[in-house]
Amino acid sequence: MTGDHQTLALLLFGVFVAVTLAITTWVSRNRHGSAEEFYTGGRLFSPMENGFAIAGDYMSAASFLGISGLIALFGYDGLLYSVGFLVAWLVVLFLVAELVRNCGRFTLADVVAARMRERPVRIAAGTSSVTVSVLYLVAQMVGAGSLVALLLGGTSAAAQTWTVIGVGALMVIYVSLGGMRATTWIQIVKAVLLMCGAIALTVLVLVRFHGDFDQLLRTAADRSGHGSQFLAPGLKYGGDWTARLDFISLGLALVLGTAGLPHILSRFYTVPTARAARRSVVWSIGLIGGFYLMTIVLGFGAAAIVGSDAVRGSNAAGNTAVPLLALDLGGGADSTGGTVLFAVVAAIAFATILAVVAGITLASSASVAHDLYASLRRKHAKPRSEVAVARLAAAGIGVVAIGLGLLARDLNVAFLVGLAFAVAASANLPVLLYSLFWRNFTTRGAVWSVYAGLVPSLVLVVLSPVVSGGPNSLFPGVDFQYFPLENPGLVSIPLGFLAGWLGTVTSAEPADEAKHAETEVRSLTGAGAV
Repeated sequence: MTGDHQTLALLLFGVFVAVTLAITTWVSRNRHGSAEEFYTGGRLFSPMENGFAIAGDYMSAASFLGISGLIALFGYDGLLYSVGFLVAWLVVLFLVAELVRNCGRFTLADVVAARMRERPVRIAAGTSSVTVSVLYLVAQMVGAGSLVALLLGGTSAAAQTWTVIGVGALMVIYVSLGGMRATTWIQIVKAVLLMCGAIALTVLVLVRFHGDFDQLLRTAADRSGHGSQFLAPGLKYGGDWTARLDFISLGLALVLGTAGLPHILSRFYTVPTARAARRSVVWSIGLIGGFYLMTIVLGFGAAAIVGSDAVRGSNAAGNTAVPLLALDLGGGADSTGGTVLFAVVAAIAFATILAVVAGITLASSASVAHDLYASLRRKHAKPRSEVAVARLAAAGIGVVAIGLGLLARDLNVAFLVGLAFAVAASANLPVLLYSLFWRNFTTRGAVWSVYAGLVPSLVLVVLSPVVSGGPNSLFPGVDFQYFPLENPGLVSIPLGFLAGWLGTVTSAEPADEAKHAETEVRSLTGAGAV
């Protein structure tokens, strides 16, 4: 990139960082330090505000950079991510949003522990939530590194390293100082910026092809190097039965994983009522649906205008397809329009990453403090000390995410998020659904369900082609690949449900029917909800 690109994009980066730090500072002066204020922003947000914040939380670097890149490289098969991410919200709307808002207080573990023995359930659910959050954070770190490396003119390891460290430091500051209120407003600002940027690019792509979407697809196929195969299933996932099973596994993870993501569940506690939670989801579905339709145009637009080979040459995983598309749409590398549009898109993508990592870090630090710490020291834990632990946890999680982000810098960000979704669908969703809908569910069933989803999913990822045995693996020089699928969801999700059932039917402890009845009434009516 030219010096103009660098200067303008870095200036816009700086403006967004300054604005978000100002929001955080302002909020930190107006808070009273309670756990409710830190975790939920006082439950004062309207459905529209929360809907925009949920959309800002969900439309991550994986959406803006990763999905468009996968479509640019693999055509039809890349569409699975857009479809899976969107369809998942139907599960959230019909099965989760209102019930979670009525049954819980701050975290997923609150819902499960309402009718179980608290300590083992909170430790299990807290451990799972932190694991999912860290995996999700790694994807955002990788996206930030790819973006700034492109901006600075190459794949400089030093630039990627310092970018990842800088994003980690900023997310800790946002969470530690501002809590949920600052995080929510950062996400709202980011959602508006991202939608505006996506709309502008989509319009420019369609104008380039005179509104003829068919011509856009034909040109994308011609420039992809794959011809008509680019527009048909199978380019990435159709080579053999292993690839087809991977396709099914990924689809299951994407559709079922959203309802188990800690940072999404925590957003339902920021509104005053269950009705407001449901209306928040309706707002977010509208925004997210429109956005994912636009990523399809942007992905095929990148293939048609930039070319799949150029996208792959800039970043092997395709993470830089959208910034390259913006550069071309604006008039090219040496034009003023190209410089401005590239810088704006790069700044929006950077804003996307900062907003999402803030939300995830807050959710994971809440799990550490409210579930793990408060469970182990329940008699001595006071609200203020719990918030202090949450702030320390944010710093620790930031360090872990930075380290893993540096390790996984060459993987596609949408693919990394797919792994986080698989763990969430395997460990969090079964225990959540059983707790809400199964009268006989017991503590043993809850603990077994979480660990039987969490441990196998992580082990299978370690033993998969993602980590070793291939040229694109994390450790290409070694081979301990024993599990053929890249996404473990096809195996680990059924294991989570099966273990929950098995643990319950073999438990000597009977289910507490009175607590279930209380939970059922509370979940459906809101009576007694916080």
